Amino acid sequence: MSVPLQSLWSVAAPAGPVCSVLEGAHRTQAVIIGGGYTGLSAALHLAEAGREVIVLEAAEIGERASGLNGGQVIPGVKVDPDNLEAMLGPYAGGRLVATAAAAPDLVFDLIARHGIQCDAMRTGWIQPATSDAALAQLARRAEQWWRRGEAIELLSRREVLQLTGSARYCGGLLDRRGGTVQPLAYVRGLAHALVRAGGRVCTRSPALRLARMAGAWSIETPQGNVSTPLVIIATNAYTDAISDELRRTVVAVPSFQVATAPIPAALRSTILPDGQAASDTWHLLRYFRLDVSGRLVLGTRGTFAQAPAMRDVQYHYHAVHDIYPQLRGIAFEYHWGGMVAMTRDHLPHLHELAPGLLAGLGYNGRGVAMATVMGRLLARRALGTAVVELGFPVTPVVPLPLHALSGAAARAAIQYLRLIDGVSRLPARLCARAPFRA
Repeated sequence: MSVPLQSLWSVAAPAGPVCSVLEGAHRTQAVIIGGGYTGLSAALHLAEAGREVIVLEAAEIGERASGLNGGQVIPGVKVDPDNLEAMLGPYAGGRLVATAAAAPDLVFDLIARHGIQCDAMRTGWIQPATSDAALAQLARRAEQWWRRGEAIELLSRREVLQLTGSARYCGGLLDRRGGTVQPLAYVRGLAHALVRAGGRVCTRSPALRLARMAGAWSIETPQGNVSTPLVIIATNAYTDAISDELRRTVVAVPSFQVATAPIPAALRSTILPDGQAASDTWHLLRYFRLDVSGRLVLGTRGTFAQAPAMRDVQYHYHAVHDIYPQLRGIAFEYHWGGMVAMTRDHLPHLHELAPGLLAGLGYNGRGVAMATVMGRLLARRALGTAVVELGFPVTPVVPLPLHALSGAAARAAIQYLRLIDGVSRLPARLCARAPFRA
């Protein structure tokens, strides 16, 4: 038996701009394929620089990942600062660390400058530790940020209990650079800002064919076509045959969320009372927050099935009750999911596929902040900023070996990691589990 799917965010988000399908033949200075955070941020920055821009979105604005995620605005990438500098060298790695660290600044600046009504709160992000080993790794992470001047706080078990209302964790990390947004409202707000800046958004207009013709790019859609010297592909986990080589650089992994009914006020005041969001350190991390109505929203890895079975949904119910047993008896009202683009090195990638053809993707679950920044990076590169001045590497496209098997491998990995996490949650092994990548 499957459950009806409806996103909590779709119920309360302000409407996006009125958009039309691309019809007929057009010429413009830039075309963005994909109307999520990456594409709209890139288009907005280009439009503000005086460029004529058309965004082609296959669905409606926010119908896919940018309107379906948890709305957590997290600084940094999944790789710790010292490791980034070891991977890329002290200069390039250091620049990427600084760019990623400041990603939430851009999100909240755009919200303020454009008056985006998206329940934005910059109260911080908590990473609760599920084991003593995980807490030791968080301590190393905090120390790396301290050396770079960031005021990250390492939390005791008691402090995490106070900040989350859950006795499930051993300690944790608090990063006050982070925050939350209503993700669908945020992406629709970016679309409104783009339209006000003179850009055009065409929905239900998937790019079917991309070809180089007479020194320009030609993009065909079901009812139209557009010619341009510049194309930015911003389709992330939903990248398709428009660039098959690019599609094979990421693995699309499902994430699924549930939301409770509004929690009674007395109980609500004890759960995340200061408004932070949290993502814990299980192998299959669980991310959770309250919305403005006092619902608990929790997500973790989902199912590859077209519709989740009741057992898949109940896995999320059990996760809520594992963290907050005091919520037993509170109904669950909303269920929804989307796809996350994972990369082999756990880093986002910026590519130049050909002259006048750029792409950015692969946010590994941290797309609200990093996709917004990637859009600005893509716009800057398109406007002529030198690679050495971007603060982010431009890398060659390297498809994953045996990508056709990646879906089966991801399914197997999810089941394996669920098993490991399940064993780790046995009472005798609480707070005694080894390394993670969260």
